[in-house]
Amino acid sequence: MSATGLALVSLAAFLVFYAAFVLALALAGRGSDARALARFIPDCLVFLRRLLGDERIARSRKLALLLLIGYLASPIDLVPDFVPVVGQLDDAILAALVLRFVLRGADPSLIDRQWPGPPQGARLIHRLAFGARGRASAASPNPY
Repeated sequence: MSATGLALVSLAAFLVFYAAFVLALALAGRGSDARALARFIPDCLVFLRRLLGDERIARSRKLALLLLIGYLASPIDLVPDFVPVVGQLDDAILAALVLRFVLRGADPSLIDRQWPGPPQGARLIHRLAFGARGRASAASPNPY
């Protein structure tokens, strides 16, 4: 199978899994969670584009974002995407680490200003970048 074919099969498998999870949430009566999850990936793409265009983000951190986007778009991975679970997990871990690196170099309120989606998604990004207390520390600076 060619690299393009492999990438398309991986993308299709991801979309089927993603849609099944959103549908399971909706059927379980968690409609607001299902809507938030359905919008999370598109919101992340808009968020990344906004971060790349924001002058408050250092060039080195923008370069890290560009390298991440190139890596995610490339059919060559550390762990091939056709390997169940682990294939997508390496991409997710790398994306989380790069996003954490980029956001820790910026003002925490930048997330609230640039996040296009619902507040649940912004809270998740805050926790990813700054830990469980990230939102509290962003709202009230440490007096010490």
